[in-house]
Amino acid sequence: MTLTASGPSLRVRTRQLFEREQQFIAPGLQTIALLSELAIAEARGVFVTDLDGNRYLDFNAGVSAASLGHAHPEYVAALKAQLDRVTVGSYTTPVRAELVELIASLAPGALRRTQFFSGGSEAVEAAIRLARSFTKRQAIVGFTGAFHGKTAGVLPLSDVSWKDAVGPLAPALYLARYGDPADVRRVIEEEARGEIAAIIVEPIQGTAGNIIPPPGFLSDVKAIASEYGGLLIADEMITGFGRTGWMFGCEFDGVEPDIVTVGKGMAGGFPISGLISTDAIVAAEPFSLPSASSSSFGGNPLGAAAALITIRTIVRDRLAARAAQVGGYLLDGLKQLESRYAFVTQARGRGLLLGFDLMDRATSKPLAATHCQAFFRACLDEGLILMAYNARVRIHPPLILTEDEARLGLEALDRACQTLERTC
Repeated sequence: MTLTASGPSLRVRTRQLFEREQQFIAPGLQTIALLSELAIAEARGVFVTDLDGNRYLDFNAGVSAASLGHAHPEYVAALKAQLDRVTVGSYTTPVRAELVELIASLAPGALRRTQFFSGGSEAVEAAIRLARSFTKRQAIVGFTGAFHGKTAGVLPLSDVSWKDAVGPLAPALYLARYGDPADVRRVIEEEARGEIAAIIVEPIQGTAGNIIPPPGFLSDVKAIASEYGGLLIADEMITGFGRTGWMFGCEFDGVEPDIVTVGKGMAGGFPISGLISTDAIVAAEPFSLPSASSSSFGGNPLGAAAALITIRTIVRDRLAARAAQVGGYLLDGLKQLESRYAFVTQARGRGLLLGFDLMDRATSKPLAATHCQAFFRACLDEGLILMAYNARVRIHPPLILTEDEARLGLEALDRACQTLERTC
């Protein structure tokens, strides 16, 4: 098992198509797509192949979306079969009925009601509307470093530098320091005036760098939300459905949220998201009124088929357990890199959601952007795709990753570190 050496001189057709598209596509694409300049011909399992035949190990997986990897045969078969039946509409279908039953059997505690949407922001906005419908309150507390989407209703809760430039931002949305229960209380008392509809939290902060909170933090946040009469919303877009070694990330702390938002990996990359809650909470009006929480594409038959086969496969093949096992192997490897290279620090992970920092230990500052991007390109030249262009490197391969494939990725990372060491 090998990766193809893929320096810029070996990506001619790929770069030509990238540049052709750039003449017409609007700016604002994901950084990983812009910096890699990749054009993909096909993908199978944990590997993708560009137009020049270069083969890459995918440690990005569409930002945790491709749970089953690429072109999983059962996934492909399920979607093809559904294409021959029905693909649009909000009517009941066998696949959607089976999907909501399956989710109810897997979700924590009393969470058994699911509503579907098209993307993460839409689901999180719906969760906020649901919390406000149930509590009859307005204030939502989130956390620094969080990312819940870019639409107007959640942008104030997302830690993006440009959000004030596209204001005005929605009111009654506040931020506390992630990992600090005392600051949650301060924000509730001083900014929300002691009254909240909900606290929204990522069990692990993905966009911030796959940051794991202190043990017990989620339990503390749940207790604080209950104390002030609010709900706990767990945003599990990235952590849901096996990614962390648990079916849901909040289960690591034994926490049962009031509302869970899900997406990304739940349908193997198909654009479907959702929220899960209890009978009592989803009955709240106006959320429960006809058409009040619906979405044109949410829960359509094709999306439901994608989610059903993905989640069934995760359960049947025990991919959460595999994520814990292979993720542990990867984390051990990252810690070995940390011991060998002065600029690799803070190796961390839970399941197949891992990361490390690129730091100048002499100054205790993150490596400059130029060095980080050079590291990203060195990884690419070694045939490895991952979010390594910032000082906080993010790793989230498909859940089907084997230890042999993980070893291949660690070897590529080691060679990329050697390249960076020569230039830093």
